[in-house]
Amino acid sequence: MSLDRRRLGLGALTLLAGAAGSGLRPRPVRAQGAPAYPGTRPVTIVVAWAPGGSTDFVARVVAQALSRELNGSVVVDNRPGASGTVGHASVARARPDGYTLLLGVNSTYAMSRHLFPNRGYDDDTAFVGIGRVAVSPIFLCVNPTIGVRTIAELVSKAKEAPGRMSYASSGAGSSAHLATELFLRSADIQIENVTYRGGAPAVQALITNEVQVAMVDGVTALPMMQAGQILAIGVSTPERNPLAPTVPTIAESGFPGFEATSNFALLAPTGTPAPIIARLATAKDAVMRNPEVLERLRQNSIFPTPGTPEQWPAYFRAESAKWGELIRTRGITGE
Repeated sequence: MSLDRRRLGLGALTLLAGAAGSGLRPRPVRAQGAPAYPGTRPVTIVVAWAPGGSTDFVARVVAQALSRELNGSVVVDNRPGASGTVGHASVARARPDGYTLLLGVNSTYAMSRHLFPNRGYDDDTAFVGIGRVAVSPIFLCVNPTIGVRTIAELVSKAKEAPGRMSYASSGAGSSAHLATELFLRSADIQIENVTYRGGAPAVQALITNEVQVAMVDGVTALPMMQAGQILAIGVSTPERNPLAPTVPTIAESGFPGFEATSNFALLAPTGTPAPIIARLATAKDAVMRNPEVLERLRQNSIFPTPGTPEQWPAYFRAESAKWGELIRTRGITGE
């Protein structure tokens, strides 16, 4: 879940500067006598979650811009279920011809594999990476009425009464769930997990003080922070969020190296022809240099993380190993 150790705002500005380049479109891919890819046939990006979430939002922004880059039609297909594994399984079984892609998030491609072994596919062999796309920071939030204003105060309060406080999660293996468990292990404190059916009821439980702590993704947290409904005491990225610059990072608050984010990547079924992967990667990179795209993402606390097909295997292995080790050592199981 690396942001390549660069400032989020600076990274976005760098990519914006790249948009002033030549503006060249990727060359059409075609075999002799065959129509250019994608031609008149639509390309489908599968989202393994219901409409309205951050993954769905990123996919729709990217799909719209990819349609222009590819001079074709790119559509989004939501296939939710089983912590994202239903959608991933459908892409793993799809024909590897470049017309079915996956906008995956690390809670499924790097975390769920350690919780749900009988998914019907193997992440190691089912997908090829077109590249990372974007990252969504997560805020460590508390209910404003509990008398905690800093991470140090939260840790002190938790150690005074182990297990007396509780935190909200939206299910085993979600990014917020595992980010919280990573923090609890780092701080050596005990806060009880209360599971809710989705992110919205989990955040509502925090607002009503049914639970005292929650990790909340940026797009959800920011308006509630501004309204005073929840209080952010830390952010999970190595650098502060440019939309909430006064909130310190968890890393700078006594936990060096702490990092836990929702990380989106564009994937294709293994066996997709290399020229098509290369064209999609070039088009994706052009999309992520588009100032309009960057601003739409930034407004929702989502920031670009450039990545190539060649970089994907090493990133995927490291991400999977990190969360697999946490899941084992914390005794976390699928629900």
